[in-house]
Amino acid sequence: MIPFLPRTCPWTRPWTRIAGTRPDRPHAERSRLLSAGMAGCAALTLATTAACTPLPKCAATIDLRQYRQTFDEPFDTLDVSARGPGTRWTAHTPWNGDFGSSTFVDPEPGFPFSVRDGLLTIHMKRDAQGKWHSGLLSSSDAQGRGFLQRTGYFEMRAILPKGDGVWPAFWLGSLGKKGETTPEIDALEHYGRDPATFLATTHLWTDGKSRDQGPKVVRVPPDSLTTGMHRYGVSVEKDAINVFLDGRSVACFASAPEYLKPKMLLINLGAGGGWPIDKMPDDRAMTVDYVRAYVKRPRP
Repeated sequence: MIPFLPRTCPWTRPWTRIAGTRPDRPHAERSRLLSAGMAGCAALTLATTAACTPLPKCAATIDLRQYRQTFDEPFDTLDVSARGPGTRWTAHTPWNGDFGSSTFVDPEPGFPFSVRDGLLTIHMKRDAQGKWHSGLLSSSDAQGRGFLQRTGYFEMRAILPKGDGVWPAFWLGSLGKKGETTPEIDALEHYGRDPATFLATTHLWTDGKSRDQGPKVVRVPPDSLTTGMHRYGVSVEKDAINVFLDGRSVACFASAPEYLKPKMLLINLGAGGGWPIDKMPDDRAMTVDYVRAYVKRPRP
């Protein structure tokens, strides 16, 4: 996960990861670009992206009748530990990289996770010193123990938090050794300062540097993501990476062999991501109904 900055050609502009998340840009330039922000990136449509590299053909909708379920988390309970092993979820990225302006903390009773009536709530609060703390879930630990899948369809149903500074996400990540290229697929990044959009992006990371596709700005009715449940999904296959909102395709990216490496599921409620958090309301929360994964059925 990296902070949002607009780019001219999403297939060719590299990122450099510094201190876990921040791009290698001078503060003045970063501030100027962030001011351009969403308005500049709104023009980054599938049509303009195609000028950089040919786009694959993506299905307009997802048909789950073509898939077999491989992972189902209904959140009737929550099996989580700080870093595993032996639990379904861990509370940190397997590479131990926090990001954003809120620290992901080890789970304790009632914080940062709570489960009630089949719903997971990820909480974000400030401590007595004014530091923000929140939660992240990963389906794999640092040794690759847990759920990972190469291809298929991955989906979360959730209500996002409201307010400037919030940065919830649903994404896929991968483990790799030094020098190896590993994929990251961001099916959802929502910046609370713009309640009418979310972003979808793909990355191929090699030694802290990324080759990106996107971000694709997905426009939605204002506040719709924070007032009702929506399904955020992504299919990853050898021919295309297709991002869905409520079963409808909203972003289409080229695939590559590196994207087909085993990937874990990740959910988090972050803060900042390059935007100020001084106006972020207290006690933010993200509510998740389920997380599921599927693989395509063999053709008869």
